[in-house]
Amino acid sequence: MDLTTPPPPPPASGRGDYDRPALVAHAQASIARGSKSFAMASTLFDRVTRERAWLLYAWCRKCDDIADGQDHGGTLTGVTDGQARLSTIRVLTDMALRGEATGDPAFDGFGVVMRECAIPARYAHDLIEGFALDARDWRPRSQDDMLLYCYHVAGAVGCMMAVLMGVDPTDEATLDRACDLGLAFQLANIARDISEDEAADRCYLPQEWLAEMDIPPGEHMKPWARPRLAQLGKRMADMAAAYEQSARHGTGALPPRAAWAVLAAAGIYGDIAREVARRGGRAWDHRVVTPKSDKLLWVARSGWQVIGRAQRWPATTPRPADLWTRPTA
Repeated sequence: MDLTTPPPPPPASGRGDYDRPALVAHAQASIARGSKSFAMASTLFDRVTRERAWLLYAWCRKCDDIADGQDHGGTLTGVTDGQARLSTIRVLTDMALRGEATGDPAFDGFGVVMRECAIPARYAHDLIEGFALDARDWRPRSQDDMLLYCYHVAGAVGCMMAVLMGVDPTDEATLDRACDLGLAFQLANIARDISEDEAADRCYLPQEWLAEMDIPPGEHMKPWARPRLAQLGKRMADMAAAYEQSARHGTGALPPRAAWAVLAAAGIYGDIAREVARRGGRAWDHRVVTPKSDKLLWVARSGWQVIGRAQRWPATTPRPADLWTRPTA
């Protein structure tokens, strides 16, 4: 896969060529607004990979915003037309995958990067299934349910990013590690956003976990439950750390600059979960973020980690048997 010169995208079903620079500029603006952490990590890629990562991010962000009625994130307020929003996402995504102009730069840019990198479309459909779960007010019963959700909304993106960075779509072992990083990111998100999700009448903590803590449904943010919730936050952070560590064993398959970006993102986002655990019952008083100074430290640290990464985290190390495994069928 050519990672140095982007091929020209095909015409949009006879409707004219895409303005790729304009799509990239739109995507760059989207990631700058939507995620300072990912925006910083993306600067470590080579130019072509960076632009492609922006294009993929912009589509993920736009789908998320359509599903939740937001504009580059923000406070969740809940939507009443979830199925209609889901239908919009499906229709525009399918148009983009067919090479048809959608009229939306996030979807048009998505179509471009999917064709440039030959990313399997099933990962895009898997991500949309995560939005479908939210649209029907789904709640995880078990830990495996929660991890399946994490796969749909983040693990599938990890697989797409791996292919974008040059991993062979048939290299299932490396894709498993890429999925693990997505799982780690989403577990950190869930741990951090428990209060925000509860305000929007959502809960991604497994019902079985809440029952183990003797927390009735809908009561997990009550003051009396904070010490017990803190235990679940720590449990979530420990899980995130296990998947983050597993993901590092896939970086040997990546070009050095791509590995640098991945390792930096892993550390930056991993700090979110670690901070949730450190704060205990105070973790949801104020939103947890990784300070810019700490992000810069991770950029520097991960630069050194790139050297000898294949020896430090060998790909031949078996993936821990107790980790959840993504669906491949």
